[in-house]
Amino acid sequence: MQKAGQYRHVSNLSNQPLSPLDGRYQPVVSALGEHLSEAGLNRARILVEIEWLIFLANRNLLGTNAPVDAVLEQQLRSIVSNFSDADVAELAQTEATTRHDVKAVEYFVRDRLSKLDREDLLELTHFACTSEDINNLSYALTIHDAVTDVWLPKAKSLVESLKVLANKYKDAAMLSRTHGQPATPTTMGKELAVFVHRLQRQITRIESAEYLGKFSGATGTWSAHVVAAPEVDWLTESKSFVESLGLKFNPLTTQIESHDWQAELYSAITLFNRILHNLCTDTWTYISINYFKQTPVAGATGSSTMPHKVNPIRFENAEANLELSNAILDSLSSTLVTSRMQRDLTDSSAQRNIGLGLGHSLLAIDNATRGLAEIELSPAVLEADLSENWEVLAEAVQTVIRAEVAAGRSDITDPYQLLKELTRGRRITSDDLARFVQDLNIGQEAKDLLMRLKPNTYTGLASQLVLLLSN
Repeated sequence: MQKAGQYRHVSNLSNQPLSPLDGRYQPVVSALGEHLSEAGLNRARILVEIEWLIFLANRNLLGTNAPVDAVLEQQLRSIVSNFSDADVAELAQTEATTRHDVKAVEYFVRDRLSKLDREDLLELTHFACTSEDINNLSYALTIHDAVTDVWLPKAKSLVESLKVLANKYKDAAMLSRTHGQPATPTTMGKELAVFVHRLQRQITRIESAEYLGKFSGATGTWSAHVVAAPEVDWLTESKSFVESLGLKFNPLTTQIESHDWQAELYSAITLFNRILHNLCTDTWTYISINYFKQTPVAGATGSSTMPHKVNPIRFENAEANLELSNAILDSLSSTLVTSRMQRDLTDSSAQRNIGLGLGHSLLAIDNATRGLAEIELSPAVLEADLSENWEVLAEAVQTVIRAEVAAGRSDITDPYQLLKELTRGRRITSDDLARFVQDLNIGQEAKDLLMRLKPNTYTGLASQLVLLLSN
C-alpha cells in the first residue's frame, strides 16, 4: 500500500499555483490580475511616484525652477505604460535587498531618472512621502480600475442576460411556493425581474462608490512638508494632487487612509453576491422540480457513473465561489477599518487578498451567466403544477366575497373561515371550486368572474411588473 508522502522525493510540484484562481480558473479571472496582482500594484506605485515628481516640479513647490517639459513627461509616463515582466523581476531583486517594497519602487524610479540624465530631479522622488502615501493611492487606483473595467462589466452583463429571460417569460404563469407550499401564482418572468431589480440597485451603489486617498505624510500632519517648505499651502496642493489622479481627497487621517471607503465598497459587492447566491439557489430548485430544463453541452459528462444526468454545476459552482468571495470581502471590511493608534500593518497583509475576494465573485458571475444561457423553461411542467393546485384560488374567492359583503351584496360573515374549511390541507378540483362558487350568496357578476378564474390566469399584475424593468 502506498503511504502518504511516498512521492514527495520523486515528484517536484512546488511551483504549481496554490489558488484555483491562478490555476484551473485563471482564464476567467485573469483580467483582474492586470490591476490587483503584485505587479499591478507596483505599476500603480510607480505611476504615483512619477506623477508626484512631475507635480512637484511643474508647480515649483520647492523652488527648483526646473519644470518637466512635454518630452520628459512622456518619457517618465512611458515607464508606467511600458511596465514589463523584466521590470517586475528587477523590482523583486531590489526588494530582496531592501526588504521594503515601496523603497524598491523609489529606487526603481530614481534609476530611470539617472538613465534619462535627470539626476537633478532625484530628490523629488518620494519627497516627504511615507510608504502609505504611495500605497493608499495605488490601491485606490487599482481597485477602481478592477471594479470599473473588469467586475462591473461582467456584473452588468449578467443582469442584462437575466433581464432578457425576465421579458421572455413574463407571461409564463407558475405556481408560487411560499414556505415551500403552493401559493398564489406568479410568472417566471416576474420572479426573475425581482432579482434584476435587486441586483441593479447594488450595481448602482457600486458605480457611485467613492475612492479616497490621503497624501499627508507619516502621521497625517504634513509635518515634514511644512518644515521643508513652510510657505507652501500643502493641504491645498495635496488635495489637487490626489484629485488629479481621479480620487477623492481625505484630509483627516493618521499615517494610513482609514479604508472606510473600501469597507463600503466591499459591503455593496457582498450584498450583490448574496442576492446572486439567492438567484442561484432558486434557479437550482426550479431545475430540480423541472420548471427549467438544462441544455446538454456537447461532449460534457454530467455524472461519472450515471449517463443520463445533466447536473446544474454552473449554479453550484457560483454558490461556492460567492460564499468564498464574501468570506474574504467581509474579513477585509472588518479588518481594514481598524488600526492601532496611528498605524499598524494588518491592512498591508489584508489588502493583498483583495484580488482573491473579487476573483471568486467574478468567477461566480461567469458561472451564473453561463448557467442562465443553458436553461429553457418547461411550460408543460408549469401548467401541470398549476392544474393540480386549484386550492390556491381560495385567496381570490374569499377576497371577492369580502368585497361583496363590503358592498352590501352578501351577508357571509367569515369568508376566510369558509374557504379555510374548503381548502386547508386538501387538494380540490376545478369542479369542487365551481360547485362551491355557485352555492355562494354573492352577486352573479362576482360569481361569473370567479367561474372564469383559473390558476394560470390568477397572476395579477405579474406580467406588467416585468415591464417596469424598461424604465
